Amino acid sequence: MSPVLVVMLLLAGLSEAAGRILPMVARRPGQSRSHAVLLLLSGAVVEGTAFALWPLTAWTLAELVRSAPMSDVTTLAWTPGLVAPLLLAAVLAFPLLGPLLHLLLFVKVGLGLVAPLAAATGLGWWAAAGCVAVAGAGLGTAIEAVRRLVAATGGVPVRGLVM
Repeated sequence: MSPVLVVMLLLAGLSEAAGRILPMVARRPGQSRSHAVLLLLSGAVVEGTAFALWPLTAWTLAELVRSAPMSDVTTLAWTPGLVAPLLLAAVLAFPLLGPLLHLLLFVKVGLGLVAPLAAATGLGWWAAAGCVAVAGAGLGTAIEAVRRLVAATGGVPVRGLVM
C-alpha cells in the first residue's frame, strides 16, 4: 500500500472518528480536551484500520465462497479514487446532517469495490457484492463493539454514542 493511500485511509478514519466522537464530546462539557483529542486520534486509527481491512476481508470471504483456489491472482486493494469518498464521512456522520447520506456513502464505496473483486476472483457480481457487504457489516459491527467498550470503560453512557 502506498504512503498516499495510508495517509488517505488515516484521514478517512479521522473524518469518521470526528463525526462520531465530536457530538459525544460536545454533550459532555466537563471532559478535558486532551482526553477528547486522545479519543479522536485513537478512533482515527481504529476507523482507518477498519477501512484498510475492508477489501482484504471481502477478498478472504470471496476465497471462501469460491470452490477453486485463487493462487495466481493478486488481492483486491484500495485506490485513491475508491478512498476519496470516505473523506466525506465526517460531514455525513453528524446525526443531524444525515445518517442516511452516511449509509449511502458507504454503499457507494462498497459498490466501487464490487467490480474489481468480481473481476479478480471470477465470482459473479452479486456474489462479490455479498462478500463486500458481509465484510463491511462485519467490520462495522466490530467497530461498534469497540466504541461501546470504550464508552463503557470511559464512563460515557452508551446511548450517547452516535449510531
